[in-house]
Amino acid sequence: MAEMVVMPKQGQSVESCIITVLNKKKGDPVKKGDLLFAYETDKASFEEESLLDGVVLACFYDEGDEVPVLDNMMVIGEPGEDITTLLNEIHTSDDKEQTEDGIAETVVQDGVGTVAEEVVIDSSIGSNSVDGNELFVSPRARKLAEKEAVDLTRLVGTGPQGRIIEDDVRAYLQQRPRMTPLAKMVSAEEGSQPVATGTGLAGTARAADLMASVNVLYANDYEDRKITNIRKLIAKSMHASLQNSAQLTHHLGADARRILDLRKKAKAALEAGQLTVNITLNDLVCFAVIRALNKFPNVNSHFLGDSIRYFRKVHLGLAVDTERGLMVPVVRNADDLSITGLASQFKEVAAACRNGSVNPDILSPEAGTFTVSNLGNYGVEMFTPVINLPQSAILGVNTIVPRPKDLGDGVYAFVPYIGLSLTYDHRSLDGGEATRFLKQIATEIETIEIDQLIS
Repeated sequence: MAEMVVMPKQGQSVESCIITVLNKKKGDPVKKGDLLFAYETDKASFEEESLLDGVVLACFYDEGDEVPVLDNMMVIGEPGEDITTLLNEIHTSDDKEQTEDGIAETVVQDGVGTVAEEVVIDSSIGSNSVDGNELFVSPRARKLAEKEAVDLTRLVGTGPQGRIIEDDVRAYLQQRPRMTPLAKMVSAEEGSQPVATGTGLAGTARAADLMASVNVLYANDYEDRKITNIRKLIAKSMHASLQNSAQLTHHLGADARRILDLRKKAKAALEAGQLTVNITLNDLVCFAVIRALNKFPNVNSHFLGDSIRYFRKVHLGLAVDTERGLMVPVVRNADDLSITGLASQFKEVAAACRNGSVNPDILSPEAGTFTVSNLGNYGVEMFTPVINLPQSAILGVNTIVPRPKDLGDGVYAFVPYIGLSLTYDHRSLDGGEATRFLKQIATEIETIEIDQLIS
């Protein structure tokens, strides 16, 4: 009997997943234990195995599609099995209508009750030859393309059998800058294209803004690559953060002599077998941040628009650079941990991020109350970190550089300073409070006690 395969739910905060690899498609035989598809959540990857033998009778999504959790992915059953009843009982998210053998039929319409694009393609109507391949274009699409000076070779057809239809041309025009009549004429004659933003009124592209047509000899001097699913998620999150908040960054330096000394002692203790975990400078800075958050609880918060949520515990996020992109796992109840416990937790979640086994729930921005991003290892002296909304602030940790300091009695010397960059949401925090909090972090770094090293 045919069974429905659904998109699994990974964690309470995951609402949808992205299909990265579709191992089995319609008509493929399947054995129990075979990989059906691979998918990603917020930044963790998973694979789904088949629980039965059979054949894929229907598949509702393709690679790259975003699928709601618990939604129907595919149907597995016996070869030739009638699944009409099963399909009638479910509603796929994209409302695809399946015929008796599972093939979707598409009718392209333009206007009310008027079929503008014929399913049967006549190669003698609306076709060009591009590199030996036939480019099929509907008459209405060709007419609009000629009017708007659109290079049809740049379009990917969504009509039957890949035919370029009028909607494809209109979709392209929505993304292309507006052009003056003269610019359209020049574009049609010379094959040139408008730049991203024109110099005319409201960004309209003028003839002078058109890029020269590509010389055939240098036609392959670049490569267009689709961005990864992880990069799409990161881009969406970063854009939303800057668009939906009032972010401001303060920079301050802290005397790093004490934590450098503690780092040497920790390294020696590790080599002597007195410590079981390597304590880094970043661990020491995060430990100081937690102590500062306990003294400035208003920073340990989420801005929710018409209210602010203040947390009694510190759930600290740490930015981790991986081959798949930036991840920010959260260590919950970090204020309950000693420096060794904190270092151990950081290493555990960072390793999970890099090997793809991290729990998606701890990657959600809502899971953390404050985030630390350290670029000091890369020699960065100052940067502006972006807040993980709805958190109220994020700390950027910079490299250590020598700076002059008054040691008293008119004596100056160069001492190591670690740079600190605090970005805060001005809707949630005032500048004075943010400045005092940043100063408190510096104070904690400069006064951290040696007996706090080992619990």
